[in-house]
Amino acid sequence: MINLPTSIDDTAALLARADYVAERSLATALFLALKMERPLFLEGEAGVGKTEIAKVLADTLERRLVRLQCYEGLDISSAVYEWNYPRQMIEIRLAEASGKVNEASGQAARKKLSQDIFSEQFLIKRPLLQALEAGADGAAPVLLIDELDRTDEPFEAYLLEVLSDYQVSIPELGTIKADKPPIVIITSNRTREIHDAVKRRCLYHWVDYPDAARELDILRRKAPGAAERLSQEIVAFVQRLRKMDLFKLPGVAETIDWTKALVALDQLALDPDTVNNTLGALLKYQDDIGRVRGSEAERLLAEVKAEIATA
Repeated sequence: MINLPTSIDDTAALLARADYVAERSLATALFLALKMERPLFLEGEAGVGKTEIAKVLADTLERRLVRLQCYEGLDISSAVYEWNYPRQMIEIRLAEASGKVNEASGQAARKKLSQDIFSEQFLIKRPLLQALEAGADGAAPVLLIDELDRTDEPFEAYLLEVLSDYQVSIPELGTIKADKPPIVIITSNRTREIHDAVKRRCLYHWVDYPDAARELDILRRKAPGAAERLSQEIVAFVQRLRKMDLFKLPGVAETIDWTKALVALDQLALDPDTVNNTLGALLKYQDDIGRVRGSEAERLLAEVKAEIATA
């Protein structure tokens, strides 16, 4: 287990060690979340690096990562806990077979069996409950609640107890509270608004698309095999795409994927044919690809070449 960073600079350096290039504002928000033991709510477009922050924290701080991937219809049995009903039924049948529970044994024996089968050994712990348990080294895990906007409002309401007090209430067992609060990262792609009650319990940060300089730095770290000129042209091209009215603008993840695809093709620079043939690594909707492919890609590429030549 690695100690938590003691300053904003230490936090930025911690992220940089895992090749995560963070803005000062993001490093500040993360440092405060760690210092104040508050969840950090990260909102932004898909592919800008929100989920990666939790992975980087778990890796650099040497802590267990507990991930709750959200989806429509997510409920307590999938997110928090459920009882192991098959094992409980086996326990009941064994008790009946051994004569511990029958008409003559009375109410006391049946009550004891009821308590036994609702003990912790029959409890299946899901991500939220797992996150309340420290690791073997005593360190609290990193809890990633990913894409919270995919769930519905009743589940958000359930989260309030977890985010406020780092505890879960189980009717049969009582309240289970974390000895040490987990490091909580919540992400949202803003497909819908998250309730204010959840946001009030968190520190908030909007993760935006990077500027050209930061995106180039990211490529140098994440795709070191790319030629410098190729990386410069890719960043300049993607930056122009993000100014277009596309259905889904390319995120940093797509920029990295496209770069790696071009490296696999042994490209040292962009050309119109290669751009047209590899747009599927960068854009994920046919309408967007159709709008960019051809003359528009050629125009953008000409602007990129001219910009780099005069830089």
